[in-house]
Amino acid sequence: MSRRQILASAAVTGAGAALWAAGAATASASAPAEHPDRFTLTVLGTTDTHGNVFNWDYFKDAEYDDAAHNDIGLAKIATLIAAVRDERGRCTTLTLDAGDTIQGTPLSYYYAKIDPITAGPVHPMAAAMNAIGYDAAALGNHEFNYGVALLRKFQAQLHHPLLGANALDWNTGEPAFPEYVIKKVPVGPKASHHGHGHGHDHGREAEHVSVGIVGLVTPGCAIWDKANLDGRITFNGIVEQAAELIPRVKRAGADIVIVSCHSGASTSSSYGDALPWPENASTLLAANVPDIDAILVGHAHVEIEQRYVQNTQTGRQVLLSEPLKWGERLTVMDLDLQRDRHGRWSVSTATATLLNANTAAEDAHIVKILTAAHEKTRTYVNGVIGKSAAAMSAATSRYQDTAAIDFINYIQADAVTKATGTSLPVLSIAAPFNAEAAIPAGDVTVRDVAGLYIYDNTLEAIQFTGAQVRAYLEFSATYFKQVSGSGPFAAADVTNAVTPTAPGGTPDYNYDIMGGLGTSAGTRLTYDIDIAKAPGSRIVNLAYGGAAVADEQQFLIAINNYRASGGGNFPGVTTAPVVYNAQVEIRQLIIDWVSAVGTIDPSVFASVDWRLLANGQPITITG
Repeated sequence: MSRRQILASAAVTGAGAALWAAGAATASASAPAEHPDRFTLTVLGTTDTHGNVFNWDYFKDAEYDDAAHNDIGLAKIATLIAAVRDERGRCTTLTLDAGDTIQGTPLSYYYAKIDPITAGPVHPMAAAMNAIGYDAAALGNHEFNYGVALLRKFQAQLHHPLLGANALDWNTGEPAFPEYVIKKVPVGPKASHHGHGHGHDHGREAEHVSVGIVGLVTPGCAIWDKANLDGRITFNGIVEQAAELIPRVKRAGADIVIVSCHSGASTSSSYGDALPWPENASTLLAANVPDIDAILVGHAHVEIEQRYVQNTQTGRQVLLSEPLKWGERLTVMDLDLQRDRHGRWSVSTATATLLNANTAAEDAHIVKILTAAHEKTRTYVNGVIGKSAAAMSAATSRYQDTAAIDFINYIQADAVTKATGTSLPVLSIAAPFNAEAAIPAGDVTVRDVAGLYIYDNTLEAIQFTGAQVRAYLEFSATYFKQVSGSGPFAAADVTNAVTPTAPGGTPDYNYDIMGGLGTSAGTRLTYDIDIAKAPGSRIVNLAYGGAAVADEQQFLIAINNYRASGGGNFPGVTTAPVVYNAQVEIRQLIIDWVSAVGTIDPSVFASVDWRLLANGQPITITG
């Protein structure tokens, strides 16, 4: 298939396809003149690639597929990028990323923890991005998950700047990362030159447009990676930092300004008012800070082909586009520029479309340079670490007590009990992260455990009263939609409720299930959730060891660092006394437990401790 055919087949159907055709026509029409007054700049964008190089599901050890038959990974994105550059011209095309690059797959975990890049290897994501030839990337919040030292090593391995204008040095308040970069994009005869090496500087060879590229990241990093960032890096609000920075970028000579912003377009915060700035601020940024021409949006894992936001001060329309996560889509922005009689360039029109990775083959060069890293990871995740006496599935964990979640809670509570030597009752929380997770009967591998606990969280313990336990569970129960009658209901009819902090629906990872230590009657926490009742009054029959939980009763709570730092805005956690925080990764804790014990026996930890009710009657859910 030719590169032109690749582009034709990759364009997302509907309005985007028409815009792609219009953009291609514009690009073809703007053949370089000696002193052109019009010019089309193409900006390509990815975001939230989360450690995906190949179209591979390491948890299944098989080619990736989902219900929509999406494909993933930078190897496929590389093919699309090459096709666009071939069509538009390498020198008139910029390639950006909006963050969350080095966390999310066993591949990225392997090079953070098993064979860390701090000891020498090049991170596979750095190798892929360097081979593709990105011009700049923004920090994402997950860049900080493995600590600042590993992030700095990753930054040093990149051939392009890693931008984070609102990430500030804890002590000085100065930028901790580059704030912006200005790229000189040639116009005129030299602009038709194709295929030069990445980073080639035309300098005086041609007239040029100066493109300011700014990187910003959600300030929620300060909450979610508090342990890694306190005393090192702090964060300002996105709009607040941009209001000061964008005028400086213009004064530095930028004709146009593009922001790569790791912050969703739907103004909201999963952490409520725990910070004075919203988590998702890209729309606010476009509306409130003048002189931004386009924003590559990240963080929210949603698909926004093109959206326009009017700036309240200038009245100009700002283009926003967000490609789907994991390399499933590539944003293609076409910015039509015109030059005034003073020689200054500005954007006259801006459009965007999305290209679909499932139409492209994997780039042969990416495959060549990263297959060895891929195979090392596969070998690691397929290593057998123990056995299970019975199969355990997380498929119904959102609405039903399952052994899979009980298993996580048991190991967390057991670890806290042993580490603290406490005489207080120990409870644990876990969320249904991955509905496809399953521990098989028989041999259990690393990837089985990694699928059950897909985040790189660490274990902490805090102290709660009985009243705080109830408040926590009430908040968690807002995950459920209010219903009447006992069903039967489809799972979607009762889960993922819309709330003020989750206008798109409460994600599964923000529904916490709380349990005691094992199946002994004296250590079990039991409760019912009556979702016929209004949020805030749903938890009934709350008991520990068979006795009703008293408001003043004291408990230790095994909790992950994301939640303990305020992620999800659950009540009480950020002000509760911290009893334990040894920075032990929960996933590794589970792997180590299975390796040490040898056999997973669900009868040790699995019991039905919570139910969904409607007006006191059990609910039937059909899945």
